[in-house]
Amino acid sequence: MQFIELLKSSAEKNKSIVCMGLDPVLERIPLRGKDAEQTIVEFYSEIINACIAENCLPAAFKPNYAFYAQYGFAGLRALKKVISMCKETSVPVILDAKRTDIGKSCIAYAKEMFDFWQADACTVQAFLGRDSIEPFLEFCKRGKGVYVLTRSSNPGAKEFQNLRNTSGEPLYITLAKKLISWASNCKGNLGSIVGATSLPELGQILGTFKKSPSIEIPLLIPGVGAQGGSASDTAEVLKSAGYNLTIVRINSSSGLNYAYERFESEDFAGSTVRALKELNREIGFK
Repeated sequence: MQFIELLKSSAEKNKSIVCMGLDPVLERIPLRGKDAEQTIVEFYSEIINACIAENCLPAAFKPNYAFYAQYGFAGLRALKKVISMCKETSVPVILDAKRTDIGKSCIAYAKEMFDFWQADACTVQAFLGRDSIEPFLEFCKRGKGVYVLTRSSNPGAKEFQNLRNTSGEPLYITLAKKLISWASNCKGNLGSIVGATSLPELGQILGTFKKSPSIEIPLLIPGVGAQGGSASDTAEVLKSAGYNLTIVRINSSSGLNYAYERFESEDFAGSTVRALKELNREIGFK
């Protein structure tokens, strides 16, 4: 199955367009007496099983590579197991690693993401130009998903991404136009990352993508919750643009992983499910 079809089917099946970020922070995981690998795996195993039991799975999982790598080999072993657990649910797995490089290094990164980690999709940066993501585009042609950072959610994004060229066009629009041309041979599997903290920019990028209706560009939208983005406001921008919501994923990481802190509950897995249901209602997909 092509990645874009996996996106559409998971949205319809789970009645959701939420992407659950899986970002382990050992100090916030309420499990004690285990090593890092056991703690991370058990934490996400309980959360995933609770989602299954409540028939409330997200429409994508997004483990962030850095959160696992910070714990060395124990964290990386945990990542391998977490990805395997996620894939058993048939929910698409987006490995957030933002890889980029040139030549053989880029080829090696692409193989790592898809051949070793077995992700359904990954994130990349294209600042070095098309050749820096060409090996990833080849995987798109084989059915894998690739999301290109187009407008990030951090406060410093405007320092470079909002710079304008001689015709007055901001860099993120130039990149959005490039994405359309790159996507022409990617079978709908090439996507864009746009932060929920920059809704005017999101609206402009949506408008750019809508000008090429024959090409579908999946969207990954981080920044909801802890970073200050609003899921309901983001959903309204998407709906106003008439964008196909089944190929959109609105991500929440800490707001779902550590919802037990907000609810002041010892049931961390149940709290995650409760928060996911709240987020689904806020977005109003189904």
